[in-house]
Amino acid sequence: MFTGLSLRLRIFLFFCLLALGGLVLTGGALTLAYGRAEMPDLLDPLVFAGLLIGFGQVALIAGVWLLFDENVARPIERLAAQMRARAHAGIDAEMDLHSARYLGDLAPAAAGLAGRLSESAMGTAEAVMAETTRLASEKERLTALLTEIPLAMVLVNPSHQIVLYDGQAAAVLAQIAHPRLNASLFDYLDRRAVEAAYARLVKTGLEQSCTLTGSDGAQQYAARMKPLGHTPGYMLIFDDSQARIAPEDARPLVYDFDLLDTAGDDAFEDRRLSDLCFVVFDTETTGLLPHKDEVVQIGAVRVLRGRIVEGETMDQLVDPGIPIPPASTRVHGVSDAMVRGAPDITEAGRQFHQFARDAVIVAHNAPFDMAFLRRHAGRMGVEWDHPILDTVLLSAVLFGAGETHTLDALCARLGVTIPERLRHTALGDAQATAEVLVRMLPMLEARGMERFGDVIAETRKHGRLLEDLN
Repeated sequence: MFTGLSLRLRIFLFFCLLALGGLVLTGGALTLAYGRAEMPDLLDPLVFAGLLIGFGQVALIAGVWLLFDENVARPIERLAAQMRARAHAGIDAEMDLHSARYLGDLAPAAAGLAGRLSESAMGTAEAVMAETTRLASEKERLTALLTEIPLAMVLVNPSHQIVLYDGQAAAVLAQIAHPRLNASLFDYLDRRAVEAAYARLVKTGLEQSCTLTGSDGAQQYAARMKPLGHTPGYMLIFDDSQARIAPEDARPLVYDFDLLDTAGDDAFEDRRLSDLCFVVFDTETTGLLPHKDEVVQIGAVRVLRGRIVEGETMDQLVDPGIPIPPASTRVHGVSDAMVRGAPDITEAGRQFHQFARDAVIVAHNAPFDMAFLRRHAGRMGVEWDHPILDTVLLSAVLFGAGETHTLDALCARLGVTIPERLRHTALGDAQATAEVLVRMLPMLEARGMERFGDVIAETRKHGRLLEDLN
């Protein structure tokens, strides 16, 4: 019955029950005494005595509860969160034992266990590092090999979602929208021509030549669609003469081969956290009033299957259409001169909407940032109907509502460093929030919240935090 309640709430209910029991016993005893005395004149004194005893009991129990909550319940929650961070998020900083000083040997024992786990993890980490180095070397060889081939290449799964693209293909896709893993190829190319070529490829099993039109209708590309043998999906190769590719350019690869396995069509609430795509973003603004201030910068980072996708970022200055107050410029460093000639919120908002398509939008204090975007949704011609996740609420779920939930506090708790030059820039804060999210996802799963709907249900219990912030 009470398994879903937090430790602190359970203890609070226990003390409430203790107070209620004391009041019932006191009232019963005084009633029995009055009945046996058979003296009507004692009623007023007994009632007065009952009130004094009742208030005294409640005050005493409330005081003991506050001490117990501050020195036992909260430190236990904090200690559990620190242990979970070390077990599942790879945090290796020393544990804060001072706050748990009244827990006897529990805190030192927990710290000792964490130390042993850290030592054991070091050996595993060294093995992982060696394997990572080997894979990185193989990736460099593959990249060098691809550099010799003057063609832009995209790997696509059977659902027409992008699994891999190289640097030159990224340049092709960027002519239409930000290149993104797990994005639908139809975000970039006209659906009919792609599906017609794919149907021929499936029927014949042979390479297909095709002419593809950009989804904006502005460009055409000569391309070839090649099967992947026994692997599902296909490779799309753009002809260099049509795609404006420089063969001498470096060709970094962005990929996630797990995407070759087509994801199901489950609703967001039923999807596993490890399968989701997140777009973590932050805005810098002319002020703190979403109903009248304007955005001057949008920064965003994509997180796919629990890892930050290197290179898939958005860093866009925005012309607010009004002067930027000097006090705001001192905070985020964006001046009127810097945004002169930049797109307005209508165009920048559309770009971000495309960048976040089919993803969960994540922000620290999301209602504040989303309020600016939603206010201009009509001008942008888009609907901000993405699922939203707030790292303030995730922090409350994992570390307790009584902790501090600023971005700086959360970064310190999870071992994330924000370079001073990037603090209070949109991309810098988005990057920090993304690193925090990546560390919190395995902690959420360890708490039994493996699906997105489980996390949303827990965060709703702490919605009051955002009301207080805003």
